[in-house]
Amino acid sequence: MPSNDARNLLQTAVPTAAVGAIAVAVSAAVAGGKGALGAAVGTLLAILFMGIGLYVLQWTAKTLPQLFQAMGLMLYVAQLLLLLIFVAVFKDTTLFNAKTFAVSLVVATVVWMAAQARAHMKAKLFYIDPDSEKSGKSEKTGSSS
Repeated sequence: MPSNDARNLLQTAVPTAAVGAIAVAVSAAVAGGKGALGAAVGTLLAILFMGIGLYVLQWTAKTLPQLFQAMGLMLYVAQLLLLLIFVAVFKDTTLFNAKTFAVSLVVATVVWMAAQARAHMKAKLFYIDPDSEKSGKSEKTGSSS
């Protein structure tokens, strides 16, 4: 993963994990061990889904830029469907508290999206590729520099 992509992932995953740790602590105080486990599962699921989504979108932007927008839409629909399947499978579980799971999942997802928007706004991305302009000039002039 290039350094810009790794920096973007770091700037989104760290705040999400910090909010998740707070959610686990609050859930443990309010709902006990099952509440803490529910909050941890919700936070980890949000980080996992959003992290994989970020990786897939960055890969698509580099390899198939013409499919970037369609892939983004398809990816978010797929994430929602997978989450729906996960919730449907574990709806009657006694392994963890479902309310703390849901709250931490939503909070972690919102924090991830806000942190990702902030990271993108602070990133210094080129609007044009400076290397392609140099290579274009050298081809036109015939120079080898």
